[in-house]
Amino acid sequence: MRNSLVQFLLARCLRPLLAATLLLVLPATAATNAPTSAEKNANSAEMSCPALLNHSFPRLHDEKPQSLCEWKGKVLLVVNTASYCGFTKQYDGLEKLYARLRDRGLVVVGFPTNDFGEQEPGSNKEIAEFCRLTYGIEFPMFAKTTVKGKSINPFYAELIRLSDTSPKWNFYKYLIDRSGKEVIAYSSFTDPDDKKLLAKVEEFLARKP
Repeated sequence: MRNSLVQFLLARCLRPLLAATLLLVLPATAATNAPTSAEKNANSAEMSCPALLNHSFPRLHDEKPQSLCEWKGKVLLVVNTASYCGFTKQYDGLEKLYARLRDRGLVVVGFPTNDFGEQEPGSNKEIAEFCRLTYGIEFPMFAKTTVKGKSINPFYAELIRLSDTSPKWNFYKYLIDRSGKEVIAYSSFTDPDDKKLLAKVEEFLARKP
């Protein structure tokens, strides 16, 4: 009889304490499992990034990964470059174009490649130094890559598919609109100050992101 009474009293005393403990623990657990603001922002950015730009590549100067999604809503002029080519002098025009229109939303993006005539044989460090010292390049450039064949990087594969045009030589150009859906290809012979190219750049810049 005494044992039953003790068990009854313990149950009456412990039940409210247990309930209070659960009320404290459950919200904390829910908060722990809830996504952080940074995670929400990252997920939102990834969802709003156009499929074409949803790629990351190592940067030229430090080889750290860089996402193309950083430039969503911008107009991109993508160029496969080389240091020892007859078109290498176009670096100067590309940098001037970038400096003039970057504040309005144009981003020139360089992808060095040794695919054409083996005219980019150097290391990433050597290429970066050449671009900086010879042409003062400040527009974004990625590490040396492949833009044709079986080892083509996936971004270039998409550029080719959307424009229906493969790069034929160094300094081939792809102009991408703000939506990341329209891509126009320009040959190596198209200089950065070409009137038709500039007119299309202006058209793309005039469109709302």
